[in-house]
Amino acid sequence: MTSQPAILVLADGNVFHGQAFGKIGTTTGEICFNTGMTGYQEVFTDPSYTGQVIIMNNVHVGNYGVKSTDVESKSVKIHGLIGRNLEEKYSRLMADGNLNEYLVNNNIVSIEGLDTRALVAHVRQQGAMNCIISSDNLDVDALKAQLAKVPSMDGLELASTVSTKEVYELGDKNSAIKVSVLDFGVKEHILQCLVERGAHVRVHPAKTDFATLKAFNPTGYFLSNGPGDPAPMDYAIKTIKEVLNEKKPVFGICLGHQLLALANDIPTFKMHHGHRGLNHPVKNVITGLCEITTQNHGFGVDPEAVLKHPNVTISHVNLNDDSIEGIKLNDRPAFSVQYHPEATPGPHDSRYLFDDFVSLMKTN
Repeated sequence: MTSQPAILVLADGNVFHGQAFGKIGTTTGEICFNTGMTGYQEVFTDPSYTGQVIIMNNVHVGNYGVKSTDVESKSVKIHGLIGRNLEEKYSRLMADGNLNEYLVNNNIVSIEGLDTRALVAHVRQQGAMNCIISSDNLDVDALKAQLAKVPSMDGLELASTVSTKEVYELGDKNSAIKVSVLDFGVKEHILQCLVERGAHVRVHPAKTDFATLKAFNPTGYFLSNGPGDPAPMDYAIKTIKEVLNEKKPVFGICLGHQLLALANDIPTFKMHHGHRGLNHPVKNVITGLCEITTQNHGFGVDPEAVLKHPNVTISHVNLNDDSIEGIKLNDRPAFSVQYHPEATPGPHDSRYLFDDFVSLMKTN
């Protein structure tokens, strides 16, 4: 691949020079970083990364190529990619192609050759901020002017933009376990984890009303992960409140966790730089057991409000920063976690949560 210069400009004015990779062009988004060493294709296709430019901490990305089945949605969802060494050559015999072609085909502008350890340290210190990558315009002043027009992730509603447009179903239609899914940007392996446990799943667009969800006559409701700020999602909060009044089992993951909190008048907040990676330690405070988790979120649930709430119990906490990683309601079978128990990529320590959800649906 012919080397072509590229430039990264941060909202705080810092400028970084590297080489172009993927599509030649310009892209913007909120900069964030993922600490995982593998699973880059699943990360790139996770709808929760919509609107974000991601730094991959691992020094080599692309070295095992890409494969059509290693995805969490139908297309790449990140807005841009930053790496130390983004590799065109790969060694996996099962791969369908190389990373550069994959990014070009998905219109993803990327930059490599940066000191990503220093860049991650900077983001950890200064916090998440918007950025711009360009390989077709190296005029710093012009890029800064363009970057100034990019909206903040704080207050940005993105879930409805990545949600399914049409209702669809998965699993055994004769199953006694039926799950109505509110899709805010659901990962395919989350749905697979439900289907593998015998569920008949119907996936609905983000703005589906309660009457439509209920028409499926589900044994339980699932609130999916997704991108953006949960606070502006009044439509979802209203629907979830109605779902909770039915007192059937409810399970939420990531954005779904935040929305379950908001439906119980617990506020959310934008984190300094978020949690993204495959190695976050979480303690289940109910069982006393710890698990290594996959995470991808830039918003959190207000811990003081959870502690003061008379009807909500903390079920999981992050062992790095004591942030709230899980809650459950005291008067109905509803619970949620901030992390990703399907863990693709990542360890499967937390997949018991899908079993817990299925058990609730069988007993309520």
